[in-house]
Amino acid sequence: MFRLFKHYVPHAVVWLALIEFFALLGSAEAAWRLYAHFAGFDAGLLGARWLPLTTFAVANSLAMMATGMYGNEALRSMKFATARLLAAVSLGVIFLSVVGFLLPTATLWRVNSLYAMALAILALFVIRLILTQSAGAEAFKRRILVLGAGTRAARLQALADAPGSGIAIAGFVAMSGGEKVMKAAVAREAIANLSEHVVALGAGEVVLAMEERRNSLPLGDLLRVKTTGVHVNDIASFIERETGRVDLATTNPSALIFSDGFSAGQRISKAGKRVFDILASLIVLVIGLPLVAIAAIAVKLDSKGPIFYRQARVGLFGEPYEIVKIRSMRTDAEVAGRAVWAAENDPRITRVGNIIRKLRIDELPQLWCVLKGHMSFVGPRPERPSFVEELEEQLPYYAERHMVKPGLTGWAQINYPYGASVEDARVKLEYDLYYAKNYSPFLDLLILLQTVRVVLWPEGAR
Repeated sequence: MFRLFKHYVPHAVVWLALIEFFALLGSAEAAWRLYAHFAGFDAGLLGARWLPLTTFAVANSLAMMATGMYGNEALRSMKFATARLLAAVSLGVIFLSVVGFLLPTATLWRVNSLYAMALAILALFVIRLILTQSAGAEAFKRRILVLGAGTRAARLQALADAPGSGIAIAGFVAMSGGEKVMKAAVAREAIANLSEHVVALGAGEVVLAMEERRNSLPLGDLLRVKTTGVHVNDIASFIERETGRVDLATTNPSALIFSDGFSAGQRISKAGKRVFDILASLIVLVIGLPLVAIAAIAVKLDSKGPIFYRQARVGLFGEPYEIVKIRSMRTDAEVAGRAVWAAENDPRITRVGNIIRKLRIDELPQLWCVLKGHMSFVGPRPERPSFVEELEEQLPYYAERHMVKPGLTGWAQINYPYGASVEDARVKLEYDLYYAKNYSPFLDLLILLQTVRVVLWPEGAR
């Protein structure tokens, strides 16, 4: 795994992204030379047009990230990848049109862009076709050896068996006689040399998944494994890296305390985040005003009651504040003001409310909260005080999610459907803790790009 600003990205995905970036550059250059040939003028030196070529490649690379082209399903399915590729190119055209209007010299000419898009679609299609037909998803999997054969080891097997998994289990080693869940595990006593066993299995990583570690860590074995160049990892850190979640079942307070996350030395990043929040919210508010006006009229015509509603939420450091949203439910949605979990196909949602929720238009007034500093563009979803009290009693580390500002979108929102139960809240908390622990401007950018995918292909919106 390649760690980019504290966020892990598989090496194979990084290489694929680089290959496709250079394919985009090549498509733009080929389009320029093709147009020059047909128009009868000299194409000139490559260095003279580096800016429009780079703009084309960057715009389309970002669009591919935004539409999920580097997600597990797009890496496994050619049909899925093709559909997302066409959507990415469409987004790229829109972005390049905006850049071309503001900075005409930074983009290709319109005819050149047309040629470049056609060549890019062909090149990217061929790359993905070769990938899926030759190596397939197996090219993105890493082989691991698990030390342990109990319930924790079974958890890793389930992770490897999940659709789109990036790992393959090379084997299990039972480190004690009490570990009997994984029947295929080899007893440690039957292995003469653990480091040679790791190499023979072709494992690139060893994961510690023993049920009891006190006074039982095989330090000598692990040292020899480490010196062979094989990475050694703890199960909690491994699951966090593979899933983008802080696993509550295997994480303990000391692991969080002594980890390199939750860094306070991010003043410049936080200042930059605040500047971005102010500028972006002002721009989106101005652009989104017509949508808010149309939604407001539709809400008023569709059902009785106010257009907007205010609701208490818990913000940074557990401080309460009020959000403003466009009303999407009936006015009698909550009897006696008691908070109720939203449900799938919730009957309390109005006809117009169903539409504006899926398009996230009802969230636009919350930009006022972003401007005031109560919220950020990116962060954990703000919850109601009554839900917070309930969840803090039932879920460990729930209060820690309030160490960062709540956001309009977040790591949990793009990775998990809308939470409607305590169990859903548990999974979303794991994503929120990952965000709080590994925050960086890069992770914020990744979340904002992936939010485009969630809006275009609503997954679990309620």
